Amino acid sequence: MNAELNISQDAMGRRIALRLLDSADHLPNDISERLKTARMQALAKRKVVKLQLASATSVQGGAATLQQGGDGHSIWNFIASLLPLFALVAGLMAISVLQDQDRAREIADVDAELLSDVLPPTAYADPGFIHFMAAHRRD
Repeated sequence: MNAELNISQDAMGRRIALRLLDSADHLPNDISERLKTARMQALAKRKVVKLQLASATSVQGGAATLQQGGDGHSIWNFIASLLPLFALVAGLMAISVLQDQDRAREIADVDAELLSDVLPPTAYADPGFIHFMAAHRRD
């Protein structure tokens, strides 16, 4: 029912707009000049909307809100915008150090097993031993 009402209102609005457009061409010159002057005055008095950038967001519960900031050019805003970059670089460096330590620990474990094994380390480099181990695994 609401959809039908909206459609009929839209159709009525379109018909009125078409009639106004048709009759605007046939207005006397003095009326069109008065309308032009009134339009210019209305445009001169209109409010100019100044856009402001949001400087921060806050989340409470499940809703996020934007907070307006000042001019956006203060040193604190600049430092605050660089903090995520520094955190990212520090995190990547920490990951790199931890991975290097893990690799060194794995190599040390392999070396310890090789040195504590009954076979000498040169046996592992012998191509015949590698072939023997591959055949022995299949059995």
